[in-house]
Formats: sequence, C-alpha cells, structure tokens
Amino acid sequence: MTAAIAAESLGPELVRLLAENQLPTADLPVSPAHFFTARADGHLLGLVGLEPRGDGALLRSLAVARAARGLGIGTGLVRHAERAAASANLRAVYLLTTTAGEFFAALGYEPLPRSDAPTGIASTAEFSSLCPDTSAFMYKKL
Repeated sequence: MTAAIAAESLGPELVRLLAENQLPTADLPVSPAHFFTARADGHLLGLVGLEPRGDGALLRSLAVARAARGLGIGTGLVRHAERAAASANLRAVYLLTTTAGEFFAALGYEPLPRSDAPTGIASTAEFSSLCPDTSAFMYKKL
C-alpha cells in the first residue's frame, strides 16, 4: 500500500481519529498546529500535528488507524513533520507521550525533564493542562 502524506485542515474525520486514539482534542479549535495526514485511496490512515512555538515545535496528535498500524505510517508522518519543522528553520521538536516513548526513542527523541521545556512549549495547553504530569517529555534537535 502506498500512502500519500499532505497538509490538511482539521476536520471531523481527523478529530474522530484522534478521539479513537484517546488523544486530546479540547484545544484544537484554538491551536496553531499544522496537520499532516497519510491517506491511501481516499482513506485516512493517520495524522500528526506540528505546533510551532518560538524556535521549536510541539509534535502532537500522532494517530494511526488500527488497520494501518505496523505499516510505517507513524514513522512516515513523524519524519514528514520533522522535515517541515526543519524547512521552517526550527531548531528542535518536542513531544509528550504516555504510551509511545519507545517508538519515539527509536526515531532519535531523547527524554528531557519537563522543567527544561522552553517557554513556548510549556505554555501550550497540551503541556500545561491536557497531558498528565506523568507523560514522558522528549525532544529531538534538528
């Protein structure tokens, strides 16, 4: 299966996939995140958000449809978001996760104490209120 990755506006189909993956959606109407989706034959396979903040960005809302897991969709979406961040001259990508720390570590992300979060990242709703304090905070320099 070949999936095409493209920028896409947030709509009900994307919000539904996030909810199915138990990811936060409360701040999406006001979030400046850019979303990238993976689709094959018109079917949504996955999505990821990139929320630029200062000279970094918050990688958020990585979700892959159950039927598409294990096909490299998540990895492709993360790599696409990293390239977009680098093209925008951002210096690092940060993320919070409760379940995918090993996945992100395999992609080169390293743990970082939450107290070391840049102000722009720490001020996001995802960081300050939506994700539990037990979430792993990780980053990758670009």
